[in-house]
Formats: sequence, structure tokens, C-alpha cells
Amino acid sequence: MIRSTRSLVNGSIGFTKRTLASSSDIVQIELPATSFEGYNLEELPELTFETEKSALLQMYKDMVIVRRMEMAADALYKAKKIRGFCHLSVGQEAIAVGIEHAITPQDTIITSYRCHGFAYMRGASVKGVLGELMGKRSGVSYGKGGSMHMFAPGFYGGNGIVGAQVPLGAGLAFAHQYRNEKNATFALYGDGAANQGQVFEAYNMAKLWDLPCIFACENNKYGMGTSASRSSAMTEYYKRGQYIPGLKINGMDILACYQASKFAKDWCASGNGPLVLEYETYRYGGHSMSDPGTTYRTREEVQNMRSRNDPIAGLNAILLEKGIATEEEIKAYDKEARKYVDQQVAEAEADAPPEAKMDILFEDVYVKGTEVPELRGRISDDTWNFEKGTFSNKVY
Repeated sequence: MIRSTRSLVNGSIGFTKRTLASSSDIVQIELPATSFEGYNLEELPELTFETEKSALLQMYKDMVIVRRMEMAADALYKAKKIRGFCHLSVGQEAIAVGIEHAITPQDTIITSYRCHGFAYMRGASVKGVLGELMGKRSGVSYGKGGSMHMFAPGFYGGNGIVGAQVPLGAGLAFAHQYRNEKNATFALYGDGAANQGQVFEAYNMAKLWDLPCIFACENNKYGMGTSASRSSAMTEYYKRGQYIPGLKINGMDILACYQASKFAKDWCASGNGPLVLEYETYRYGGHSMSDPGTTYRTREEVQNMRSRNDPIAGLNAILLEKGIATEEEIKAYDKEARKYVDQQVAEAEADAPPEAKMDILFEDVYVKGTEVPELRGRISDDTWNFEKGTFSNKVY
């Protein structure tokens, strides 16, 4: 049994050398029969599998940190320290964490604007994520992208245009295939984007060329304030690929997310072509911070999901049931996560915003050393000269 150990390094996720797991660290997992539903798939992910106790503990810690980070963002927004758009993923943590534990750093991920957890799991620090939300220079996009534009190694955003990341994901998968890499791309989108024409165009190209692309719909039941049943004539999103096999997953179960993501990565990286996944999940908050999320659904509905299906509580129960951790140890993990996030918040708040200099607006248009001499603006006076570091027609 091989394991990949994941740990926090300087406030971000680090990967350490793969080691052999001892038999005492192995635990058997048995998932409910309702965990998966397939479409044109001869085989489904195994419901019974073995994993490491240490991996389960790390999954728990990762989910707790992602949730604490999102709750911190909620508080900072309400304190008016975060402005503009802010889309939180409280309730959906199992997907980002489950995927990351199932793949390697060489695989690629691209998603929509509910991206904070993915950015963290791909290697961004909590400080980098929250600093970006607050417009600080230390943010992952130097304070210029905000909630919808975050990036990390192997993570291509954080994209604000609904559904536009899906064909970009097909392009990332094409790059893996072109380079003969045994890797895959997860191109994630929400149920609200599932009816976009570009999604189906990307399906077509991916199947024509048998790209290692995993089209993953995070179905959290509501596209903004519209329920899936009112916006989609067919709500079985995993069947939307028609000529592409599909898999539906219980997105509120971290272990189901992990097992399905591992299955999908292996399927695509083995040359079988693309796959369409549907992670059935739920967001506890509104679409964004400006949406209370209570006008189109009842408080009882939200509370029912929190109390019966919460992914963190579900893994907590497994850790106790399998004797992997005691209640006291789990409380200590929770306390440690709270302390870590609070520290990261304080550091991010103390950081400076970008300087009010014009050249900052142009510094990330090209990779350094590859710039064209001039970047044309809307009018002549807006043309920027990279060599001079100022406007070409500026009058002194």
C-alpha cells in the first residue's frame, strides 16, 4: 500500500515523499450503495476499499481549514474589509478536498468563481486567499483578482464568466495528451452553468480527441436563486454527455468524492477519453454574500442538510467509529485549525494593498521577458511602453 503524505508547509499544502504505509495504518472503508450512479459505465468505483488512517485525518483537517477560511471570509465581508463579489463554498468542502487527495500535483484543475477551497488545496495559503479577497498585495493574484480570480500551481482559476472555464479545461487536457503525460484535468462548473452551449462544445471536442478531461458538475441545487428543476429540463447532469460516460457522486461524503475522483482520474489517464461527473452537494449560504439564500428555500431545508449530511460531521463520525481519533483529539484539531486561520487572517489584514502605480496594471499581461514593445490602449494616450515603464505618449 502506497500513500502520499500531505502536510502544511508555510501555511500552504506541501507534498512529501511517498512512503510505504504500515499495516497498522490501514483501515477499510465501506461506502453506502447509494454513493454512486453510473451512465454508460461498465464498472463503478469500488464501494469497499482500503486507505490510510493518516489520510483520513488529513482530509478532516483540510475540510475544517477550508470551512474556517470561508467563515473568516464571511466575517471580513460583513465587516466591509472585503468588497465586491464573494462566493463561499460552506457545505461543499468534500469536493475540493476529495479531488485533491485523489490526484497528483501534476494533474490540473480549473473551476468557476466558488474557488477559494480549490486554491487552498492546490497550494495557496489561507493568508494568500484572504489577502486576495481584501485586495492586498500579498494575495494570490496580488490583490487584483478578488474572489473569482485565484490561481495556484496546477490550478487555473477561479473564472468569473459562467461556464467559460469548461473549454479551457478541455485545452488543459489536450496539453496533457499532446505531451504524452499520464495526467488528467478536472474542469468544474455548477448546475447553473450546465446549460451553457460552450459546455457541450467542449464535450464534443473532448470526445472527438479522447482527451483526459473530467467534466465535473458541482450540483448544489441552486443556480443563483433558481432551483435546478426550474432551469434544467433534465437534472441528471451526469447523463448530459450523451456519448460520454457519466458518474453521479454523493458530494456530501468526502470518501465517496475521493473514491470517485480517483476512479475518474485513472479512467481518463488510461486513455479512455473524457468522463462527466456530477457531485451532488449543497451550499449552506446564498449564491454570494449579497444573497441571504432564504427567499427561494426554507430555513428548514438548509438546517436539515446541515444536521444530516454535513461532510465534516460525517468524517468526524467515521474517525470515532474506526478508533482513528478520540473526541478530545478531534476537538484539538478543530482548535488548531481555528488558531491557524485566525493567525492567517491577522497577517493578511496587516499587509499593504497594491501601490497606486500605473505599471502595476500592466505587470501581469505578459510573462516577464516576453513583452511586446508596446501594449495598445483604447486611445493613443493609453498605449503602454514596457521598456520605458510608462505610457508611450506621456507628456512630461
